[in-house]
Amino acid sequence: MASTATPYSTLTLSSLLSQELINPNSLLFKPKSQLFTTHKSFSIHPLILQYRERKNGPVVVAAAMAAEAEVEESVDEEDGEGAVAVAIPQSKPKKGKAALPLKRDRTRSKRFLEIQKLREIKKEYDLKTAIELLKQTASSKFVETAEAHFRLNIDPKYNDQQLRATVNLPKGTGQTVKVAVLTQGEKFDEAKNAGADIVGGEDLIEQIKGGFMEFDKLIATPDMMPKVASLGRILGPRGLMPNPKAGTVTTNIPQAIEEFKKGKVEYRADKTGIVHLPFGKANFSEEDLIINFIAAVKSVEANKPSGAKGVYWKSAHVCSSMGPSIRLNVREMLEYKLPNA
Repeated sequence: MASTATPYSTLTLSSLLSQELINPNSLLFKPKSQLFTTHKSFSIHPLILQYRERKNGPVVVAAAMAAEAEVEESVDEEDGEGAVAVAIPQSKPKKGKAALPLKRDRTRSKRFLEIQKLREIKKEYDLKTAIELLKQTASSKFVETAEAHFRLNIDPKYNDQQLRATVNLPKGTGQTVKVAVLTQGEKFDEAKNAGADIVGGEDLIEQIKGGFMEFDKLIATPDMMPKVASLGRILGPRGLMPNPKAGTVTTNIPQAIEEFKKGKVEYRADKTGIVHLPFGKANFSEEDLIINFIAAVKSVEANKPSGAKGVYWKSAHVCSSMGPSIRLNVREMLEYKLPNA
């Protein structure tokens, strides 16, 4: 007898249980937690079950159901009291530095937070305006140093992309430089007459090994370098090791002493390709700071490593020792011409 039923017919859960098409033990009731209430609730997601006739027998197809039936069970209230609402404790609003959006600003001093409002963080300034802002931000109790920081497109781990040189600042550094000289023979008296603060030979090497470091620059003659090599671990980390590229290994002792006394500055690119260079004091006039800064820029440009490819200058900033950095317009900086030039 042919079946007159439609291809699909919807069956109720009770009819399926009565026909033993579904095992009652396969139905799971999971408790649904509710916050801040004294009631327990259970939810069951029923199934829409479809019955389809086939030659091999009935096949039950299960599909997901969108409706949800909930059965709630009341819990006896103790002492006749109703449900108790639990209030979420609210955190106190942050005040002072803790309320600042940037984490790094929370450790800054009040003075720094005030002076950094004088400049816009991402704005690129022309050189003259940047120097004016630098002098305004130098508000510490001591005379701050004017610093330049150049980010270059070089990777110093390669020999042909290393940068180490010196620059003579026309207006000086504003610091008193104490020069020590390692030499022997007739150069000994020559160094003293040229104005060296400390002159010595093997005796000075022994003093340095013992911890004597009361000098800012150490100049050595080439004949002393084999003996100076033993000081590499002491002088190297401090940047005081004599080096021909830095002009601190030379036979012309008087000229080297004069240059460092007048304002010769050694600089080098760190492992990230950034050059840090002092170019005066904050109490210098704006004209003197600009002259020193342009001399530093020309020196870095002239000593460009042979392995540097593409755009050499990535960014340039100036700042005082205790002040915020001021971003420069690189193109304007490189094209800047001194008024008297």
